Amino acid sequence: MYTINRPAERTPVPARSTTADDEELARSFAAADERAFAAVFARWRPLVHTLASRSLGDAQEAEDVTQQVFLAAWLGRAGFRPERGPLGAWIVGIARRKTVDALAARTRRTKLVEAAARTLAVAPPRSAQSPPETALDRVLLSGELVRLPGPQRQVLRLAFYEDLTQAQIAERTGIPLGTVKSHARLGLHRLRHRIGADAMV
Repeated sequence: MYTINRPAERTPVPARSTTADDEELARSFAAADERAFAAVFARWRPLVHTLASRSLGDAQEAEDVTQQVFLAAWLGRAGFRPERGPLGAWIVGIARRKTVDALAARTRRTKLVEAAARTLAVAPPRSAQSPPETALDRVLLSGELVRLPGPQRQVLRLAFYEDLTQAQIAERTGIPLGTVKSHARLGLHRLRHRIGADAMV
């Protein structure tokens, strides 16, 4: 069972402000003023990065999420409504959603890679009673497998879709067992990175 772990502590939110400067900054941001966007980014980036870091536990992933948050805020600025709350709180709301998305994507790509690795290691016989998520894993992986180099794709396809062991793959293809293992290892490595990169798009 895969779960998304969230930090136990309460996340901070920007203090409400009704100063004329804050209101003017929010209006300028909503009006697509790029200088206002730069000011908003400088002001709230540290908070957004801190929130993402606490939940993700990874500096690079937190930085990616931070960039996504401010891109989403800029592209979705028409959805900001000052009467519903201050700009900082709106940005924090986006940050929370993007962080949850990143955690879900991490869980999903981990499941996909683990599913492929289990198949390579164990290769259990396929059953008509396989759970729906197994079929889903196969469908999602198929889109990534086609992007791998030929030998790696061939080995992983035989392992994942035909449930062959590495020894059986070597016998079927005539490829030395050591080479099959190497293709499998490299293929899984590339697969992990491709799934990880796509998840952040």
